[in-house]
Order: sequence, then structure tokens, then C-alpha cells
Amino acid sequence: MIPSRSDFIDVRGKRTHVLHWGREGAPKVFMVHGWMDVGASFQFVVDCLKGDWHVIAPDWRGFGLTERNGTDTYWFPDYVADLDAILRHYQPDGEVNLLGHSMGGNVVSLYAGVRPERIRRLINLEGFGLKATVPEQAPSRMRKWLDELLVAPEMRTYESQAAVAARLQKTNPRLSDERAAFLATHWSARNAEGRWEILGDPVHKRPGPSLYRVEEVLACWKKITAPVLWVEAEDTNMWLWMGPKDEARAEIDRRLGHLAKVTPKMMPDAGHMLHHDQPELLAEMLEEFLA
Repeated sequence: MIPSRSDFIDVRGKRTHVLHWGREGAPKVFMVHGWMDVGASFQFVVDCLKGDWHVIAPDWRGFGLTERNGTDTYWFPDYVADLDAILRHYQPDGEVNLLGHSMGGNVVSLYAGVRPERIRRLINLEGFGLKATVPEQAPSRMRKWLDELLVAPEMRTYESQAAVAARLQKTNPRLSDERAAFLATHWSARNAEGRWEILGDPVHKRPGPSLYRVEEVLACWKKITAPVLWVEAEDTNMWLWMGPKDEARAEIDRRLGHLAKVTPKMMPDAGHMLHHDQPELLAEMLEEFLA
């Protein structure tokens, strides 16, 4: 296993944890994780890279070892602004290689459309986005948010890290015992009561009041000028966010049509956490695309 090193930097007032692998001075690849994940989640992919790379993977605000908001809501544009600050810190000028998984895939794709001059290559792993909304949904969405503000969100706790690993394997049966044990050490920590809890602010479980305006997202995607590698998992269930499978497939293809230079790939024998399930194949895809 390639050793990582931790760095803590100030990102817009938040103490932010960033992991590094590889040689300082090597070509950089920035990798950002998804919802309820951490930067260490890319360890298995890093282990499979054959080239000379400097991989940089932060924990988003409120995840892993990065400081939490301390407020009752997380706002999605903050992730885009945090990414901008992280890139300026580690590579103030020029183009970057940028990868995002799931929620992180949505963040990097927005960013690449807002600052297209900053992107050399973009990799989106299962960052489909959400089901489109309509204005008529606004009152009920706002009401739900107000109602949930009245209830303190909680994270489930576990009696041991082994129990955390078992829970991860229940969600993803493809995880080996070794990989699940590794992830559990980075995804959880012992609390004051001696139990283990996931390193994610429970406030993330609370839905926000804003609607998902897909056409605004796609307007950003249309501004992306860099080549894009789009990777889906053969056994993913993320399309469920968008309705029946045929309708979801048509909508995903419609969204892909807004990317000018896209290379779509399907990852065999993998679920949504494809960087855990097929790190060897993913590393191969990445290095071919980044070359």
C-alpha cells in the first residue's frame, strides 16, 4: 500500500484535511470524493497507478477530518468555492487534472464549466446529478426543510471498527475484508461514549431547501472545454434517482450530450463505489486518458 501523508490547510475559514500520495513535483491529479465518503477512499486506485503522479485528495467540509460547518444546513455552492480555493492553494496557475466521484463528480463538472481555462482533463465517476425539479415543488421542499430543522439529526454508532467494516460490506458486498477494514479506519472514529461513529456531520442527512435546477447545471456543462472521461458502473443503482431505467438512461444520455468532448466508459463488475470495486481497471482508464 502506497503511504499517504496528511496536510491541513485553511479553506475559506475551515480547517481542511488533504491527503497526498506520490512525489512532490510529479504531475498532479486532484481527486474529490462523494457524499459520506473521505479522501482516503482513493487509496486503492492510487495503489494501482503505474505512472509518476502526485495525487491530492481533500476531505470535503463536514466529512472525514475536515472541520464541520457548525450550522444547520450545507449549501452546495460552497463545495465549488472550496474546490476553487484548494486548487489555488496547490496549483495557483495553469491547468489541472481533476477527478470527482458521485457528489464530487457533480462538483468538478460545475467547476469545469465555470472555470474552463483551469481544466486540462476532467474525470466524472458516476456524477449523474439529481432528478430534475419543477418550480411547483418549491413550497413542499421548503416546508420539509423547515420541519427537519426542528429535529436534531443523528449518526448511527457501532461497537467497534470491525462492525463499521461489516456495515460497509453489507452496503457493498464486493469489498474484501482487507479493504473494508482499511476504509473503516478512515471513515470512523471513537466518540466520547467509546462507540465508533462515521466521520460525517449528521447535518448532511438533512435535505436543503433549494430545488435541483438541471438546466442551470447543464448550462455549466456546455461551457466545459477540456476532454471529459465519463465512467459509469455496470451494476450501479444511481439511475434510480431519475425514475424508471429506460427514462433514466435517456435522461443521462441527454445530459451527456451537453459535453463537447466526452469519452463514456462502462465499468464492468462494479457498483456505485467503482473506485473500491475495480481500482485496477479504473487506474488503467485514468492513465490512458491523462497521457
